[in-house]
Amino acid sequence: MKKKISLVLALGLACSTVLSGCGGSSGETEPQTIAEATTEAPSSEAAEAETEAPAASGAQEMTFIISNEPDGIDPGITNNSFASIFLANCFEGLVTYDSTGTVVGGNAESWDISDDGTVYTFHLRDGLKWSDGSDLTANDYVYAMQRVLDPATGGQYVDILTAYIKNAKEYYSGEATADELGIKAVDDQTLEITLIQPTSFFIDLLTMWVFDPVQQATIEANGDQWTASADTYICNGPFKITEMNMGESMILEKNENYWDAANVTLDKLTLRYVLDTSTALTAYESGEVDGIRNIPSADYARLKAENAGVQTVPNYGTVWYNINCSKEPYNDPLVRKALNLAIDRQSIINNVVQVDATPAYNFLAPGYVVNGKDITEGRSDRGLGPNADPEAAKAALAEAGYPNGEGFPTIQLSYYADDTVKKVVEAMAEMLQTNLGVNVEVTSNDWAIFYENVQNGDYDVAAMGWTADYTHPMSFLPLLVTGDANNNSFYSNPEYDALVEQAKSETDPEVAADLILQAEDVAMDEYPFINLYYKTNDFLMKDYVKGYYMLSNGNLCFKNVTISK
Repeated sequence: MKKKISLVLALGLACSTVLSGCGGSSGETEPQTIAEATTEAPSSEAAEAETEAPAASGAQEMTFIISNEPDGIDPGITNNSFASIFLANCFEGLVTYDSTGTVVGGNAESWDISDDGTVYTFHLRDGLKWSDGSDLTANDYVYAMQRVLDPATGGQYVDILTAYIKNAKEYYSGEATADELGIKAVDDQTLEITLIQPTSFFIDLLTMWVFDPVQQATIEANGDQWTASADTYICNGPFKITEMNMGESMILEKNENYWDAANVTLDKLTLRYVLDTSTALTAYESGEVDGIRNIPSADYARLKAENAGVQTVPNYGTVWYNINCSKEPYNDPLVRKALNLAIDRQSIINNVVQVDATPAYNFLAPGYVVNGKDITEGRSDRGLGPNADPEAAKAALAEAGYPNGEGFPTIQLSYYADDTVKKVVEAMAEMLQTNLGVNVEVTSNDWAIFYENVQNGDYDVAAMGWTADYTHPMSFLPLLVTGDANNNSFYSNPEYDALVEQAKSETDPEVAADLILQAEDVAMDEYPFINLYYKTNDFLMKDYVKGYYMLSNGNLCFKNVTISK
């Protein structure tokens, strides 16, 4: 007997929400993520749009400003959050999140799970098409995942496949054939994925864009340049890119070949790149644009008081700074502890970013709930507090062999081009210098160069952080697993690795939560990051724009937007 899942995730799988809690039929132990979006009004615009379904009026076109150009928009390669606004709106996988954060069918109309929890069979919708009008079949999913598993592709999320799918690791290393890989097209409308072991959150994993299909013909014809032109950027989501203006803007238009195109009202979405948030705000307040992704911190309180369209959505993520654990003297946990103790988190929250946020002493963000309780409640604070502790910081640094900072090399504090991050880095540099007696040099680069340096370990301390790709703690844990592609702090601890491996296969949510917290304790007691605060997403949107929604992973979705001027 197999379990049948149609549209809404149920029966023992992890349930995740953004705007409201969601329940299921699996009883008290079903884990949930509960968070509510807020604006200056009593209810969120996203929730309001879903219930009121306002009639569209006037041209169904809008312009939205984003601050950073992504390093790429190939779903099989990038792990850059700046790409999310493109990938979330131009592609759709087997499953997706709806406006409440519930996992629902995307290209898959339904799916079955074998009794042992290792074989997932997906039944695709009838008549699926690519944006160029050609047929989209289960074979496209097979090709896309095999492509990610080709080392030549350089997929940043390849570990997501190799960690869970049968023989994916062996296929990646050339030790298994396509026939042995646990990804099969049974027929054009049926896809079968076999796992290494039962994984209760696998459906949540499938919401990640690394599992999105890509068209084999366009990639074979254009190579890695297929994403460089609107004509060759073939996709399958509610929108398609019709114009690319390097460094300036991207224009998205309704994809008439999307399976649910009848319910997509917005005809045109212009995404403009404006790095300076003050310039972006001027465009918004003058009516030149309809929304902006990043609010200047100095204007946040004023805009909220003026009911100017401030939208605040809880984010399952944490702001932190990577410490290069493989590099002396940062390979010493005492040095990393000293850096953490020297930072005044509350001052950064109140005086620099000027948002409503909670200081972070751990890297798992709050919000994942088991049996009605957030699993992060009651965690250790690692001896840290909202304010800096200069005496304790200097004591830790002295114990590491650097009394009063003597002999400690100049700290290279790196960040990517962003107004708010720049202010945070400047504040942190002053805190480290004052509270530890060390020298700090601040360096900055555009995102692509900055991130390449981080990946190559060419840094001391660097601005990073994480927003979960799916609403489960396992989205965070691999970041510190030895050798993981996304472990850019180069932390390594065999005990941590073993606990994460146990948690991945544990099907009892309470036992899994305990293993997750044990793993976090092991790592956080060695301070691989400078954790600052738990994230929220704040952006601006005009009140005549209805139906958009932002998920807890930061993806901003325009599929249901209507313009009602």
